[in-house]
Amino acid sequence: MGVTTLLDEPRRSVAVRESVNPYENALHQLEIVADHLKLDPGLHEVLKHPQRELTVNFPVKMDDGTTRVFKGYRVQHNVSRGPSKGGIRYSPKTDLDEVRALAMWMTWKCAIVNIPFGGAKGGVLCDPRSMSMGEIERLTRRYTTEISHVIGPDTDIPAPDAGTTSDMMAWVMDTYSMHRGHTVPAVVTGKPVEVGGSEGRVDATGRGVVIIAAQAADVLGFSLKGARVAVQGFGNVGSVAARIFAERGAKVVAVSDAYGGLYNPDGLDIPALLACARKDGTLTTHSGGKPMSNSDLLEADVDILVPAATENQITSQNAHLVRAKLVVEGANGPCTPAADRIFFDRGVALMPDVLANAGGVIVSYFEWVQDLQSFFWQEAEVNTRMEQMLLRAYHDVVNVAVRDEIDMRTAAYVIGVNRVAKAILKRGMYP
Repeated sequence: MGVTTLLDEPRRSVAVRESVNPYENALHQLEIVADHLKLDPGLHEVLKHPQRELTVNFPVKMDDGTTRVFKGYRVQHNVSRGPSKGGIRYSPKTDLDEVRALAMWMTWKCAIVNIPFGGAKGGVLCDPRSMSMGEIERLTRRYTTEISHVIGPDTDIPAPDAGTTSDMMAWVMDTYSMHRGHTVPAVVTGKPVEVGGSEGRVDATGRGVVIIAAQAADVLGFSLKGARVAVQGFGNVGSVAARIFAERGAKVVAVSDAYGGLYNPDGLDIPALLACARKDGTLTTHSGGKPMSNSDLLEADVDILVPAATENQITSQNAHLVRAKLVVEGANGPCTPAADRIFFDRGVALMPDVLANAGGVIVSYFEWVQDLQSFFWQEAEVNTRMEQMLLRAYHDVVNVAVRDEIDMRTAAYVIGVNRVAKAILKRGMYP
C-alpha cells in the first residue's frame, strides 16, 4: 500500500457535521477519532471537557481618560501530559467557545509532536488595531494580573497568538514577575530574545508550515521550487511562511490580510510586501499586484494553499471551489469537518493544523526549557531540532494514515488523542 492512500476517501462511520462554532467542530473531530479508536465512553467524556475555564472582566484606562471594561478568558483543556501551553489572542470576535476549541486543539498538537505539555488558550475581546500601544500595554498587564493565579512555568505557559506580539509577551512576563518579586522568564514564551526569548521563535510556526508543505509536495510528485502558492493571512504565521516559501524558490502569487489581498501570476515581491505592511499596517496599499478578496484567494489557481488567517474559512460552501493540489493549514481550524470530507472526495491533500503549524509550539517548548536552565541555543540549533521533531511527527502521522487507511487529520488525531488517553489511564483518577 503506497503513501498515495493519503488522498483516498477516509473510512469514517460518524456522519460529518458542520458548524460555525469552532468548539462544536473540535468536539466533532474528537468524536470521529473516538469512534475510530473505540475509545471508552467515560474517557471520551473526560476529553470533551476543559479542565478549567476562567472568565475575567477588568477595567482599563484609555488614552482619552475614560475607563473601559474588557472581557478575557483562559481555558486549560488537559494537563495529563504536563503543564498546559497555549497562546493569547486579542480579537473583536473571540468568545469562550473559540478559546475552548483552541485549547483542545493545543492538547492534541502537543501530543502529536510529543512534547510534555497539555493544551490551553487565552483571549481578550478587543480590537488591538484600534488601540494605542499604551492602551494595549495597560490591557495586557491587567489581563495578566487577572489570570496570574492560573498561569506559571509549572502550570500554564502562555505565548503570542493572533493579535498579540513578542513585546506583549514581555509585558506578560514582567507583570507576572512583579507579582512574584523576582524575574520568571519561563512563565511565557514567544518573548523577545533580550528577556529570555529563543532564537528562531518568531519564524518557527511559518517555517514549520513550509517544512510540512515541502514534505507533502514531494509525496504528491512536485517540487516546492517553482510551485505556485497562495497565503491567506499575513500575520505572525502567514507573512513568515510567504517569505520562506519565496526564499526556497516557490512563486507566491497571492497573499491577503484582514483588509484584502493581492494577486500577481508572475509572483509577488514578498520583501516589499513585508515592508509595506510594516509601514502602512496593510499590504493592500502595495502596487505590485491586482486587488483580490480573501474569498477569491482561496479559489486561486495554485499548487499550494495556506489558510493562515482564522477558523472556518473553508467550509462546505466553498471547499469544492478550491483549486490547490495541497492545502496546508497555517491557522487553527480554518477548514471545517465538512470541508475535509469534500477535499478527500476530490483528492485534495490536506495537512492539518495540529501538525502543519506545530513548529511554533515546538520552539516554545525549547524556549521554556532554555529559560528553566538559563542556557540558550543558537538559532541554527533551534531550527534543526524543530525540523527533526516536526518531520518525525509528520512521518508518524503518515504511517498511521497508511496503516489505517484514513486521512491525515484523523491520523494525527489518532496519535494525539491516544497519547493523552494513555496518560490519563496511567495516572489514574484522583481521588
